[in-house]
Amino acid sequence: MTSLPFTFLGLNPAEHTLDRSAVVLLPVPYDGAASYKAGAREGPEAIIAASREMEDYDMELACEPCSAGIHTAPALEPHQAGPQHMAERVKKAVRPIAGAGKLLALLGGDHSVSIGAALAMAEAHPGLSVLYLDAHADFRDAYQGTRWGHASAARRIAEACPLTLVGVRSMALEEAQALPAKGVAVYPAPLTEEPWDAIIATLTPRVYLSLDLDVLDPSLMPAVGTPEPGGLGWYQTLRLLRRVGEQRRIVGFDLVELAPREGPASCAYTAAKLAYKLMGYATLLGK
Repeated sequence: MTSLPFTFLGLNPAEHTLDRSAVVLLPVPYDGAASYKAGAREGPEAIIAASREMEDYDMELACEPCSAGIHTAPALEPHQAGPQHMAERVKKAVRPIAGAGKLLALLGGDHSVSIGAALAMAEAHPGLSVLYLDAHADFRDAYQGTRWGHASAARRIAEACPLTLVGVRSMALEEAQALPAKGVAVYPAPLTEEPWDAIIATLTPRVYLSLDLDVLDPSLMPAVGTPEPGGLGWYQTLRLLRRVGEQRRIVGFDLVELAPREGPASCAYTAAKLAYKLMGYATLLGK
């Protein structure tokens, strides 16, 4: 397997060109805004490496989602001037992907990288809403001297488009007060009754999905920068994501906060599997 190209699933880049592919995978190895454990900058490379060990065939969907074409773009160079500048760099990189009608599959990196991606997608898709899965509210107006870090990512995105927060199980008083004031729908963990219809009802026809891997139970995903007890299970998460894919059009997504050194190698594989599931749901089920 090591002889395969260093692309998602080890796909042949000569076949999965930008023009021929429905999906553009954009690695963004940035964790300059991390506030607890760094290491998310290593996430994209670890996910791509793990994906090369996966099967192309998806048993649930009974097909090979990669047949739609998955183009692995070069990794985006981190901006050394701080998260606001990095958000602008991500935004500029995502604009042509969104403008070409491709499905964006962004691999982070800490959650601050989602700001630029979501803002670029909102420009390309008027009326876009964002489904934000995270253990944390990420709704501080500012944190540690910046308004563009991962702790403020949902707040910045919600200033541009409607946002629904799912899986949260930690927030500050400031966030608890700001969320209802800003009209953000919040569905905290554990979601035992699986209110998928209620969640989907908050979403517009076109959806951008931002998924922090710490939304998952740490027994499944310990390799994250800011772990939080509790969380969603694997099949529970897939049920929600599939329903979104069936009832809305997913125009892009990001998968962020994998810190490979904080857990076993299986975490990168799980993240790669989840990314591939999202590609399948978005390209095969979308309205």
